[in-house]
Amino acid sequence: MSLAFLVCLAVVLGLAALGAPIAYAMIVGAISFMAVQGQDLALPAEQMIQGLYDSFVLLAVPLFIVAANIMNAGTISERLLGFVVALVGRFRGGLGHVNVVASLIFAGMSGSAVADAAGIGKLIIEMMRKEGRYPAGYAAAITAASSTIGPIIPPSIPMVLYALVSGQSIGYLFLGGILPGLFMGAVLMAMNAWIATKRGFATEEPVPARKLPKLAINAFPALLMPVILLYGIYGGVTTPTEAAAVAAFYALILAAIFYRALSFRALWRIMAVSARQSAAVGIVIGGALIFNYIVASENIPARMQVFVDALDLSPTAFLILVNVVFLLLGCLLDAATLILVIIPLFIPACRALGIDLVHFGVVAVVNCMIGLITPPYGIVLFVINAVTGIPLRAIIREIWLFMAVLVAALLILILFPDIVLWLPRLFGYAG
Repeated sequence: MSLAFLVCLAVVLGLAALGAPIAYAMIVGAISFMAVQGQDLALPAEQMIQGLYDSFVLLAVPLFIVAANIMNAGTISERLLGFVVALVGRFRGGLGHVNVVASLIFAGMSGSAVADAAGIGKLIIEMMRKEGRYPAGYAAAITAASSTIGPIIPPSIPMVLYALVSGQSIGYLFLGGILPGLFMGAVLMAMNAWIATKRGFATEEPVPARKLPKLAINAFPALLMPVILLYGIYGGVTTPTEAAAVAAFYALILAAIFYRALSFRALWRIMAVSARQSAAVGIVIGGALIFNYIVASENIPARMQVFVDALDLSPTAFLILVNVVFLLLGCLLDAATLILVIIPLFIPACRALGIDLVHFGVVAVVNCMIGLITPPYGIVLFVINAVTGIPLRAIIREIWLFMAVLVAALLILILFPDIVLWLPRLFGYAG
């Protein structure tokens, strides 16, 4: 490694340790690299603007953000919740099951774990805490754990970012996330049922069967969104970016006209919040694009390849080792940084070892989502703490069992690639 790259790393890590946003740390680090190398200091700005301008796929990110915010603002979330309560609320640990199933459904609309946790997650936590039915920490912990499913089942903002750095098809990545997302939901529900039985959580009053048709009809238009989205992409009607625009438009029509739950003032607030969130994501992506240019100029992928060859690992052993590294880094770094900065370092080695990049991408995204609930950084834990006021200590005390089953699910996805690749291959993927 050159002196310039060591200076760049020192600046990035130093600023991040001081609490600076990682995007700004990467930009300042890149400028430091250029200064030490004697290159044009305007090059980082050029790389950022050119990278963002040339990536049509990135337009899907703000559109998915808008769609998620509209779904949260209207009565759509409440209608979905009423349907799910009627469906699975009658079983032992019912509201915990409601929590997971609602996340599975909402995952087909938001593409964001934070949107899931702050939106429908907040509503379910309030239901679970009512009359002391569930401890506050447990309600928050299962909400945090289930929110990780959001970016696995399509649409998925993290998978869009992975597609950007790996060159893989967004459509096949989305397909690859469906079965792993359902599998994660199943293991979380199994853990919830075990804990509910062990602790003797009360069962909920069953919703009469005669009310189910009405609740289903109320929720049906919202349930159509993932169907429309997936049909658009896999039916060849739209590109993933165009599908994101359709999702945002459909959410708007649903909330404003069909359910009549969205005023002009509320829509203005949604657009303002979405613009700020999109800008924040855009700055992170821009910083990562600059950092990726530096990594390429330093020939880090080739160096990584030499290092992997020296280890003489099998593909499975390499995947397990890399995922252990990702889990450790997930304690300290956010998902966007892992996907845009760290994961690209391992892609050349995956190619050399014959590891399928769709499989690798889905597994890596699952790993990054587990990082969202891993102390001490766990951004989803902070979000739930902020929107509910439940102490972090209480949430962290309850999160470990859910993390354990999610890590076990991750290991199964690593060892059995067909769980990820079966659906993509069914739709013509030949990787």
